[in-house]
Amino acid sequence: MVFPITEIIVLVLAIIVAFVLYKILKTATSLAINAVLGILILLAAKFLLGLKIAITLFAIIICAIGGIFGALLIILLNYLGLAFT
Repeated sequence: MVFPITEIIVLVLAIIVAFVLYKILKTATSLAINAVLGILILLAAKFLLGLKIAITLFAIIICAIGGIFGALLIILLNYLGLAFT
């Protein structure tokens, strides 16, 4: 079975990002808490603040990986009308 080079590159980049996030947060518990907080901030922005953010699988993945910063990025991009509208 032959894998396209782009899939291998994406896999390597995902491993590097996961390693860097693990080193920054030091524990898997902190990573999980950060992911949950990111998703909760995204949901609060949509339902409590009334922003018209499209909750898609892509947005949830960004919040799960980026945590609070990912949610704030999605909110900023939505507010500027660039994405997630």
